[in-house]
Amino acid sequence: MSNAVVIAGPTASGKSAVAINLARQINGEIVNADAMQVYAELHRLTARPSPEDEAEIPHHLYGVSPATDIWSAGIFAERAAAVMQSIWDRGAVPIVVGGTGLWLKALIEGLSPIPDVPPAVVEQGERLWQGDPDELRRQLLLVDPQMERLKPADRQRHIRAWSVMTATGRSLSAWQAVPPIKVIDANFTAHVLVPPRADLYARCNLRFDQMMTEGVVEEVRALLDLSLPSTLPLMKAVGVPEIAAALRGDMSWDDATALAKQSTRRLAKRQMTWFRNQTEDWAKYTDAETLLQSAAAAFVTS
Repeated sequence: MSNAVVIAGPTASGKSAVAINLARQINGEIVNADAMQVYAELHRLTARPSPEDEAEIPHHLYGVSPATDIWSAGIFAERAAAVMQSIWDRGAVPIVVGGTGLWLKALIEGLSPIPDVPPAVVEQGERLWQGDPDELRRQLLLVDPQMERLKPADRQRHIRAWSVMTATGRSLSAWQAVPPIKVIDANFTAHVLVPPRADLYARCNLRFDQMMTEGVVEEVRALLDLSLPSTLPLMKAVGVPEIAAALRGDMSWDDATALAKQSTRRLAKRQMTWFRNQTEDWAKYTDAETLLQSAAAAFVTS
């Protein structure tokens, strides 16, 4: 069985730098597992690797899709599996890097075989939620009472569960009970970088300040000029709503920057919670150097 390394962690934790350093040591190639970094339109705002990094180390699944594409954990797992096979064929090691936990789990553990939901059904669910979220929840719980565990304000998961139920005639809970199917067999060693919270939040703030000096406003302006639906994932990326509001004159740039930093910190907190609760058997590290040393050693001895 071929070897692969996973380096996970919240936004701004420094995992990409660890991946590059590890790739230098083990003849690695980097595979993106960040849901926003697959899109082409926002290079700087989504903190994609620099052109210099991409020139030194092969990077895959970064900026490969237009904003109009909708990715899922299943789509990612299939695309990543194909890329990983090509990396192995070249005699190199895949290093999968990202903060989208469900994508990583889908790649490593597999997913229940839930059929794709037609976009029209998802849009119908969006409209129902916007008009009467209580009615959508009522319809959902009639068929799938286990979804009562969802927080009433959790728009994304309610629409997902309702859409699966509507499109397939079978509840999401029933689909999730089906044993997962793996898209690839590999000897994964998974590592999670979780710096101390105060340090991570400071990194989030500093990185956004740097982004604001590197052209992210023009990136967002160009994205808005495409007149895309606000429901697309990239339109909700951290920083997009805040910068868009400032461009419209709805808030000051100072307020937009402060709000975007807050959104970044909240994303980091959600990601830390997910990795803490969903990856008990993944090794956890509070500093990048220890993770790098451990990952390199684990690969050499695997």
